[in-house]
Amino acid sequence: MDLKQLRYFDAVAETCHFGRAAERLHLAQPALSQAVRRLEAELGVRLLARTTRQVQLTAAGEFFHREIRRILGELDASVLGAKSIAEGSRGLLRVGFTATSAFTQLARLSRMVRSSLPGVVLEVQADLLTPAQVDRLLDGRLDLGVLRGPVAEPGIETRTLLQESLVLALPADHRLVPESALEVVDVSADEFVAYADARSAVNEAVVSSCRRAGFSPDITHRAPGTAALLALVAAGLGVALVPDSVRSMHLTGVVFRDVAGANSIDLSLAWRADESSALVSSALDVLDHHGFFTAASSSPDLV
Repeated sequence: MDLKQLRYFDAVAETCHFGRAAERLHLAQPALSQAVRRLEAELGVRLLARTTRQVQLTAAGEFFHREIRRILGELDASVLGAKSIAEGSRGLLRVGFTATSAFTQLARLSRMVRSSLPGVVLEVQADLLTPAQVDRLLDGRLDLGVLRGPVAEPGIETRTLLQESLVLALPADHRLVPESALEVVDVSADEFVAYADARSAVNEAVVSSCRRAGFSPDITHRAPGTAALLALVAAGLGVALVPDSVRSMHLTGVVFRDVAGANSIDLSLAWRADESSALVSSALDVLDHHGFFTAASSSPDLV
């Protein structure tokens, strides 16, 4: 028994007519009749009741037809699915985001991918600092990452989305809140809150900004993520320099202020340099085509 025999029987069962079934299959009628008889012989079951006037399914034939329709349908769907995955138009795309980039970039990325690749399912892994995303990209747990650059890790490629200035996050009762203009040096005597991961790109930008202002920051508290970092600031345990998009995370007790002399920091899309997935390649092409890299700061409603 093979698939060709099953498809032959399906055509006959659908039409209950060898002549019409043969035309549909572009096959000579005697050859079709012989193929169905061989199938019945292999099964040891009579599937069709034949007379000179008509062809009808037996009870066994009706059951067998229902089952092979299901099997052939699943097979066709499997073939289509395999082709779609190979072509990069279907599958699971795992995307990581830093805490605030999910607010600014998730909607844009999702709409672009889903509009062009409706067979793709997005798995979002949010609130991941850049080092954690790099680790997950390298070990295959992420396909794409929206993270803070630059990334010097071998094996990772990045493309810049935008640059953000660092801003001051101050406790609401901090002495500098009423001031009209601030510089980085104004917090040289303050305790700082920073990210716990020593590889944090934001931490590097903060330290660089402070040193350029003539001091080294006194980092007394560290947080695993942005929400915890802001909670520590709100508690009065220190000040922080954070990317401007952190303003979107409103928290009672924290005031954000522009500050002169602070570095800017990149927001980038990252992926494995040796990526072989057709799905990742398709997603990158879609994002490029829709301007994700050239208008990353635009409103999601423009997508």
